[in-house]
Amino acid sequence: MDEKYFPEVIEKRWQQRWDEGRVFEVSNDDPRPNFYCLEMLPYPSGFLHMGHVRNYSIGDALAWYKRLQGFNVLHPIGWDSFGQPAEQAAIKRGVNPRDWTEENIAHMRGQLKRLGISYDWSREIAAHRPDYYKWDQWFFLKMFERGLAYKKQSPVNWCPKEGTVLSNEQSSGGVCWRCGAAVEKRNLEQWFLRITEYAEQLVGEIEQIEATWPEKVLKRQRDWVGRCEGAYIDFAVKNSDKKIRVFTTRIDTVFGATAIVLAPDHPLIAELLEHSTLKSDVQKFAEKVAAARARPVDPTGEEVKEGLNTGVLAINPFSGENIPVWVANYVLMDYGTGAVMSVPAHDQRDFEFAQKYSLPIRQVIAPVSHDQPAAEPVSKTGTDQSAEMHQAFTDYGVLINSGEWGGRLSAVAIREMGQHAEQHKFGGGAVTYRLRDWGVSRQRFWGAPVPIINCEHCGAVAVPYEDLPVVLPDIAEFTGSGQSPLAGVPEFVNTNCPRCKRPARRETDTMDTFVDSSWYFFRYCDPRNDSAPFDPAIAAQWTPVDQYIGGDSHAVMHLIYTRFWTKFMRDIGLVSFDEPVKKLLTQGMVTNLVEGTDEWKAMSKTLGNGVDPDEMISAFGADAARLFVLFAAPVENELRWIETGIEGAVRFLRKVYSRVWRWHERLTNMAERQLSREEEEFSSSARALRRKTHQTIARVTHDFEHLHLNTSVAALMELYNELSHLNVEPASASESDVLAIREALEVLVLMLAPFCPHVAEEMWEGLGHAGGLLKSARWPEFDPELARDEESEIPLQGNGKKRSLVMASADATSEELRAAALLDERLGRWIEGFEEQWPEGVGYTPIVVPKRLVNIVVRPGPKKMMGLDRESFRRLCSDALKDLPDVVTDFRVELKTRQEEALRHLYFKLRDYVGSSEEPLVRLKGPLYVQWKQKIALYYLHHSKTFIRTEPIVEQYVTKAIDRNG
Repeated sequence: MDEKYFPEVIEKRWQQRWDEGRVFEVSNDDPRPNFYCLEMLPYPSGFLHMGHVRNYSIGDALAWYKRLQGFNVLHPIGWDSFGQPAEQAAIKRGVNPRDWTEENIAHMRGQLKRLGISYDWSREIAAHRPDYYKWDQWFFLKMFERGLAYKKQSPVNWCPKEGTVLSNEQSSGGVCWRCGAAVEKRNLEQWFLRITEYAEQLVGEIEQIEATWPEKVLKRQRDWVGRCEGAYIDFAVKNSDKKIRVFTTRIDTVFGATAIVLAPDHPLIAELLEHSTLKSDVQKFAEKVAAARARPVDPTGEEVKEGLNTGVLAINPFSGENIPVWVANYVLMDYGTGAVMSVPAHDQRDFEFAQKYSLPIRQVIAPVSHDQPAAEPVSKTGTDQSAEMHQAFTDYGVLINSGEWGGRLSAVAIREMGQHAEQHKFGGGAVTYRLRDWGVSRQRFWGAPVPIINCEHCGAVAVPYEDLPVVLPDIAEFTGSGQSPLAGVPEFVNTNCPRCKRPARRETDTMDTFVDSSWYFFRYCDPRNDSAPFDPAIAAQWTPVDQYIGGDSHAVMHLIYTRFWTKFMRDIGLVSFDEPVKKLLTQGMVTNLVEGTDEWKAMSKTLGNGVDPDEMISAFGADAARLFVLFAAPVENELRWIETGIEGAVRFLRKVYSRVWRWHERLTNMAERQLSREEEEFSSSARALRRKTHQTIARVTHDFEHLHLNTSVAALMELYNELSHLNVEPASASESDVLAIREALEVLVLMLAPFCPHVAEEMWEGLGHAGGLLKSARWPEFDPELARDEESEIPLQGNGKKRSLVMASADATSEELRAAALLDERLGRWIEGFEEQWPEGVGYTPIVVPKRLVNIVVRPGPKKMMGLDRESFRRLCSDALKDLPDVVTDFRVELKTRQEEALRHLYFKLRDYVGSSEEPLVRLKGPLYVQWKQKIALYYLHHSKTFIRTEPIVEQYVTKAIDRNG
């Protein structure tokens, strides 16, 4: 151990030792319990940013913690290395995307090693290598065999800048998720994965991870899947045997339907209008809508609703009424059944459409009036206000103008009308989902080729498993035209059909890169398996992942796709569980000031506010950079980059290092000895240090289990401060002091290891331990007896407000705390002139919460009653009580629960004083608008400090009232 802290020397030395000793490689046969810690794999753009540093430092801290606890920790890394940026670089720079990607991986691997992240590099994977994407293709064929992979022509989201198709998730908001370009609609032949087959499971099985995944992620997944319970209704077409099926969540509004509205591309339109004179008009309208949808989507604009009456009539099966059939641009074929019943009075879109085209607006749901006498029939509690409506009434209520269902509440009517439709075979209960099938076709070179051969005679034929992988060619022409570059490589495209042996053509689309990242963590378990994606028995030892760490930007892409993929793997027997990840942490972004502004934004090249991790490591060291990003903010919150913070981390590490150096010679030369719990062996300072040491072990261990890493670092800093207070020289220190210092230093160094592993290893060796932390150390365990405080501060309150403090033994009884409180001088002034007789009468009573606080609750006695005797006080309070209900019932502003409860509490207190036994007259509401004439009521209210001091708005009104009434 060197005398001075030189991070560049220490970090290089320990990184070399870790590599040479293969310290972080794990065995599948290790008898210790397994723990799988994983951060989302990076795209190899070429350079790490501070967001990466934070993400990987969080995961590495947890990995070190679990190793020190005795777990066999799998902590792997790989590269999400297919994708558009590599192909764009090939187009822009004229380089091969494979070479560009491998160079970037080499550089980023070096950066991660320089950070000291404890990855098992023997398990490294990369999505662009054939030994990995072979299994992407294998999974595709398994889905193809089961009908879960299929091809169809479909309107797709097209990014004109990237020249490729985007999934719904990747084009949310009308812009490309990667480049931000406005998205267009095109009709193309595309491959889809039938994720909708798993829609119910994706919602229903969320309950398995509700307690361990962030609610914001689960909410976005529920919203994206969009499970919707309702009913379908078949509307017969007049003078035809055709029926139009609609889906609705509000079957209770069916009597208000004044039109059926179809999507312009609904397949039934051509049949309905086969002999109609309006056929060409409707076709032109559909073409106009299709052309508009092909233009870039305006994510901020509202689509103008347009429609056309087809001249066809449908029959409402509930009312028997004939209603017109329209086509309109606001109905989409992809959602529901592509047909809706238009109920203008109770759906805002339908309302706006009806106003524009003068369709009838018929109210069939009315609000329930709570003022209506209970004896009056429900059917009369609502009135038809259709003529006066300025917007749709979309709430539930009571049915009107609805035949035999009039007068029923919506909830009842929805159930009964669904049953009626089912019994009469024109409808019934149904569930729909917002989720669409996953379009995985990409017109790109740099992706896993779709393993299908297109034969004129046999159709789409699967590539035989023994011919996998279908390998990308070494070269292709990168034109950026939007046509797959693979189509221009004859030796790739031209092949023979596996079934009929005739000439055929390979599929030239490649797969969405989210396919690669949907199952990669299973491959880490068995990365060199060349006969299967992984051995199920080996994967069962490690998965589901114990802790997954990454950004919440992937909530409705990667994290939905990987849940779908896991459920599919379960169905084909590869895994035996439903969910891929036990615990999920979504860390916050790292932000920095944008130059010339006072705005904090996520670091980016575009804004010029990025920080190069290499520069930070060169200037301050990897340990300091890691310590700062873990200490500066809770891991799930935004982290603001402040360089003085990392400077502070360096100062702290230098101080700890210096103290270890100061003591290392004395500690390495002393004989090993087990510390005794006997207090008499230690000085008071040594006992305080031991107590702080064991309290720190307990606190840091608890915080690590909840990934409260910033508070863990704070606790270690507090331990160092306590260590500094024992200011003895190594040469002259007593043996007991040395033992306490050794214990504290070893605990401090051990628990710093997850944050700053290089310097921790160096200091651990300096304390006389050979072989490295993971061979010679275990996470410390705290002794509850040693962690117990000898004395603690007990707050003393008067009517809930802190008045004083008293030092008390940690074992003090409630009676001892009560006695100490009553002897306190400051609190004594608070209760002067009162007797301890409440609740029997006026006075005070102590309320003791053991080890926490003592609260003296005071009720005003005769001395505090403005000189009035008790009978006068009771009489005036009785008069005040008569005014109280009338005053507060005039106020209709709802209170928060706490304030409302406090008002009720005050009301009962007043009643206690006047000795009344009648029940409360009102439910107290509103900010207390004080108009009581009686001074004594105001005086009492003013002295109810527990209430007044916690309710500033009430105190304001009371103060004004007291001033006004003298």
